Amino acid sequence: MAVQKNWHAKHVETLGFGGKIADAVAKGMGSWRFIIIQTVLVILWMALNLVGFFYHWDVYPFILLNLLFSTQAAYAAPIIMMSQNRQNDRDRLHAEEDYKTNVDAKKEIEALSIILKTIEVEKLDKIITMLEELKTTKTSK
Repeated sequence: MAVQKNWHAKHVETLGFGGKIADAVAKGMGSWRFIIIQTVLVILWMALNLVGFFYHWDVYPFILLNLLFSTQAAYAAPIIMMSQNRQNDRDRLHAEEDYKTNVDAKKEIEALSIILKTIEVEKLDKIITMLEELKTTKTSK
């Protein structure tokens, strides 16, 4: 018997190499770890350039640091947008699967309701038959 895949496994199969990289970058850049590491590096960069005795590779107002941030933002924004677009695709696939599950559940509930009504009618028919038999046995006595 083949194992049926859920919506998430189906979506992961459709991801290409670029999609996986974009998701990994977006996940990494959207973490506290990234923010903390970047903050430490920026403070270190500024401190080394402000108190450097021999060589200032990026003197105040830190033009090179600003250039690095601009470059990072220029690449990060489209990569994060790609990841968000894939998230929208995942959400749409998830919603479709939920809808199919709800439709199947509704059909099952309707079928059970019909069965319960049938059982109820059969019970009522039996009770009526028993009452009629009881009535005829009392009148015949």
